[in-house]
Amino acid sequence: MGFTGFPDEAFVFYEGLEADNTKTYFTRHRDLYEEAVRAPMLALAEELAAEFGQAHLFRPHRDVRFAKDKSPYKTHQGAFVDRMPGIGLYVQIGADGLYTAGGCYTQAPDQIARYRAAVAEDLSGEPLEAVMAELRAAGYQPAGDRLKTRPRDYPADHPRIDLLRHRSLHAGRRFPPEPWVHTKDVVERVRETWRAYGPLVDWLATHVRGSELPRRR
Repeated sequence: MGFTGFPDEAFVFYEGLEADNTKTYFTRHRDLYEEAVRAPMLALAEELAAEFGQAHLFRPHRDVRFAKDKSPYKTHQGAFVDRMPGIGLYVQIGADGLYTAGGCYTQAPDQIARYRAAVAEDLSGEPLEAVMAELRAAGYQPAGDRLKTRPRDYPADHPRIDLLRHRSLHAGRRFPPEPWVHTKDVVERVRETWRAYGPLVDWLATHVRGSELPRRR
């Protein structure tokens, strides 16, 4: 079946999970998760795959091995289209509505080094600055892991010091659970935002690329 929207039950499920983030709650409502959350997200991913590529759905379980918060489940369902490892397009559904984003989410040390070198160089840094300004003007919010101070080896008065502080960089937009979220209109809303993130994803794919370092197992 094609995507027809996220039902009310998807938001009810996550409201309940936020109040009772336990295995007991999730197990009791597993069928609701599969029918109201996972199945519509899979259908949405299929609708968008022809233009953007196949999305990968994240597991509902959190990795709590190194986390202070030991809550076992994520309070949203996310899906990600990889352009390169850690670089791509994202969509999620949760109790607070729909969220889309595009950019870089995690970077290895060699990727951070390439990112900062490209930002610092006028020929490549100024186009990124223009891309981010255009996204902000269109209502998208820049985000990502960033340093509170300047990165080593870069002066505090660098014209793009704010971008240089980023260890990861993406832009996003949040939509509250309004009536259209229950309809097929979601496809066009996500498509519109993913197209807007395209220049940022392209810049990152060109200048940051995938990691050249071995991944930890």
